Amino acid sequence: MAELKLINKHWITGYDMVIEPLAKFLINLRVHPHIITFTGLLLSILAFNFFRQGAFFFGGVMVVLAGTCDRLDGRLARDTNRSSKFGALIDSTIDRYSEVLVFLGLAIFFHDKYGYIVYLIILAITGSFMVSYTRARAEGLGLECKVGLMQRSERITYLAIGTLLGSIPKIGILIVIITLWFIAILANVTVIQRVVHIRNQLKKQENV
Repeated sequence: MAELKLINKHWITGYDMVIEPLAKFLINLRVHPHIITFTGLLLSILAFNFFRQGAFFFGGVMVVLAGTCDRLDGRLARDTNRSSKFGALIDSTIDRYSEVLVFLGLAIFFHDKYGYIVYLIILAITGSFMVSYTRARAEGLGLECKVGLMQRSERITYLAIGTLLGSIPKIGILIVIITLWFIAILANVTVIQRVVHIRNQLKKQENV
């Protein structure tokens, strides 16, 4: 049975086609992948600033642009022959900081208005980190683990959509809150999916 996905692979392919001219332009300039990685971090800092002020639309735009940088830096690393284990470490580390900054901006905004949402955001951050941790732990055991409903690309996509719609009068904040519930719950469901997947893989190895 095919694995259930929250993002159709054709959407990802389509988005990659849209940013392809930019990718080729940066590759031709031989821009270092780390520049794109840290540009993504800068955009996440801007998203943090917009979100803490309740400027959801502009924060959402920054999330989209930061996500684009996340798609581009790996591509540049491969196509300019600058791929390295250390580069992958830097990329993964910056991604975690970027994600926390985005959630932190939302937490600051909601703190005085809807205090309980802060706990929801903490749950979302925990799930996000544990999704990454379980994959890293699996790879440390010699296993591949890219399964789950709410991986990083899904988190970024739905957070961007939810916050862009957050500027709609009267219902915008409700949409953002629903989005945070969606991410928080499914990120932690993904952790369970990955733990089960790793257990099954280890059992297969034991039975060989």
